[in-house]
Formats: sequence, C-alpha cells, structure tokens
Amino acid sequence: MSKISILGCGAWGMALALSAHASEHCVTMYSPFEEEVELLKTTRQNPKLLSGVTLAEDICITNNLADLENSNITIIATPSFAVRETAKKIRSLENAGVVVNVAKGVEKDTLLRFSEVIEQELPSSPIVVLSGPSHAEEVARRVPTSLVAASKDSVAADMVQSALSSEFLRIYTNPDIVGVEFGGALKNVIAIAAGICEGLELGDNTRAALITRGLTEMARLGSAYGANDKTFAGLSGLGDLIVTCTSKHSRNNRFGNLLGKGTSVEQALKEVGTVEGYYAAETAYKMATDAKVEMPIIEQCYHILYNNFDARTSVKNLMLRENKNEIDGINF
Repeated sequence: MSKISILGCGAWGMALALSAHASEHCVTMYSPFEEEVELLKTTRQNPKLLSGVTLAEDICITNNLADLENSNITIIATPSFAVRETAKKIRSLENAGVVVNVAKGVEKDTLLRFSEVIEQELPSSPIVVLSGPSHAEEVARRVPTSLVAASKDSVAADMVQSALSSEFLRIYTNPDIVGVEFGGALKNVIAIAAGICEGLELGDNTRAALITRGLTEMARLGSAYGANDKTFAGLSGLGDLIVTCTSKHSRNNRFGNLLGKGTSVEQALKEVGTVEGYYAAETAYKMATDAKVEMPIIEQCYHILYNNFDARTSVKNLMLRENKNEIDGINF
C-alpha cells in the first residue's frame, strides 16, 4: 500500500482519489479552501462537480499541508493557472515522492510545459505527466479508461502505472513527455474549433476533417519542440483529441459551440467557466510563430478568440488555402 496525496479537490482530484482508493492505497486530498474541505468531509460529495459520486469514508480530506508529508506519490490536480503555485507548496514538504501533474496546457507567461514549470520549483523530484482521453465524470464512475504516464524517469512512470492501474483504469507508459504534454495542450484548441463547427451546423464531414488535420497540426508543432511524431497517434494525441472534440463533457467543445451560434467570447466564457483551450490558443499561436510552424486551424481559432474574426469567414479561409499534399512533414 502506498500513500498517495492529491492537491486539488475538484472533479479530477476526486476521480483520482477514488481510483487510487480502489487500488487499496492510503489517499489524502488537500484543498486550501476551508469551505470546500468542510463540504467534502461532511457530505463526501460535491454535487456541482460530480453529481452522485461519493468519496469513501477513509479518504482523508484536509487543508493542512503537513498531512501530505512522506507521500509515495503526490498528484497536482489543480487548474493550469495554479500549477506553479501548487508546486511551490509541495516544496515545503519533507518528502513528496513522485510528483504527478494532470493539468493540460502551457504556462502563459513563460511558454513552459507544466513538467518544466514543476521542475523549476521541485528540481530534485521525479516528475510524471498523466494524460489521455479521460473525463473525470467517467473515471469517477469506473467507466473503463486508458491513460498514459509520461516521464524522463522510467522508474517513476512505472511506479505511477502500477499504483493507479485497476480494472477500470489502464495506464501505459511513454518516455516522450514533450509529446504527451503538447497533445494535452493543443487538443483543447482543436476542440474549440470543433465546437464552433457544430455551432455553425456544418456537419460530420467538417468535424472529421477538422479532427484529422488538427492532429497533423498538433504533431507538427510538437515535433518542432522535440516531440516524437508517433506519440500523437496515441492516447495523449489522437485519443484525447477525439474525446474532447466529440463529448458532451468537454467545456472546450461547449464553449466553441456557443461561439459558432453567435455568442460573444466574453459571454461564452462566463457561461462555461474555465476553458483551458482559450488560453492554450494564445500560447500555441505564439509558439507556432516563434518556431515558424504552419498551423492554419489554430491560427484561425486564435483570431476568432482574440481578434474578433467571423467564424464563417475563418472556415472559408481554411477551405481556400493553397492546395497541399496531405502527408508532407509528418511521419506517424
């Protein structure tokens, strides 16, 4: 039995706590918010985030960081904007073991991948990224799910794989942490574009083309930053892209759908809440510009979000681009 600590009591934190508990580990969940801790301690539920899901009585819930000391695995399950701050908190612990990040994206100001952010704050800790096609709503209900644990440290990745795998959660390992992180970040932008197409009522043909060419763009940018092309044909690339572009659970997709129907960016953000792809679109556009990588779908999505481009005009811009060879530049 391992001690697994989870920083973040949102939907993903709860889902991972239930998964680790099902594998008979000692689980501690941490939140800095007293009200959230009291709610979970008292009711063992958070109906706003995971309706009908109940935490086991022996899952510890705390707002005292000291309760996380001497963990074998410490999981950061916070929104992307809080990853660095959370890593700083972990630095105060005597022993955090292997540090796992589940947030997807790139830090806005530095354009660093989150494993790089955590490495800056916790230079001596083994770091693993856990990613793939997974909605917390389904993991929490034991719907069969497959993820990938990526790390430069194969022992750390194997440890996470062994600790969290169960009859409903199958975890693969991958040494290509760069590719896994790029997949997790970029698929959110493509999901917004897919939602826009749905809002415009453009049909299945359009969505299929968008997902396929979106995957090519993801691999193109990832490769420019050192990723393995083949990673994008796996769970954290194609797998995560499919689920995020097609699922009712996807906030990115719902956000894009509202935009396609004519809702303003500001109002859509207010209605949906945190939309990671909104922020990822800006960072992806900057990174593509810096690396001189052609990413027409993400470019048009960026302009819709930040420069008030008309969505139908952006679709026309994509369709009337110079003719290309489909397989140039990518080797899946």
